[in-house]
Amino acid sequence: MTNIESTTIINLPIEKVYTFLDDLNNHQQLMPENIYNWSSTKDEAQFTIQNMAKLTIKITERIENQKLIATPTEKPPFDVSLQWAVADLGNGTTKATLTISADLNMMMKMLASGPLQKLTDYQTQRLKEVLG
Repeated sequence: MTNIESTTIINLPIEKVYTFLDDLNNHQQLMPENIYNWSSTKDEAQFTIQNMAKLTIKITERIENQKLIATPTEKPPFDVSLQWAVADLGNGTTKATLTISADLNMMMKMLASGPLQKLTDYQTQRLKEVLG
């Protein structure tokens, strides 16, 4: 498994950060421009990645004020999961980490690692901007 990770610090209590991330309707605000045709509920989101694929993800695991895991509802070209983990740093600040875990062969790893890292960095930066 290839793990691609990005972390940010947000000046809000962990409960507020977790509550925002717990609702996939909010995740549209974290997506870059190449994500479109977004539709979502609290537990599921469907979207298209420009020049790539249509994807539907569903939250498959929740541990309140700790982590959320979302996985595709249909079999993607490779196994992938998205995990948001939050940690209370005290003084009303929270560390939020997005990890994309993907089962990539060497060729796919060379092609996808850069774009996936950009995506995780973009999403953590947007989370800080939206909640900041």
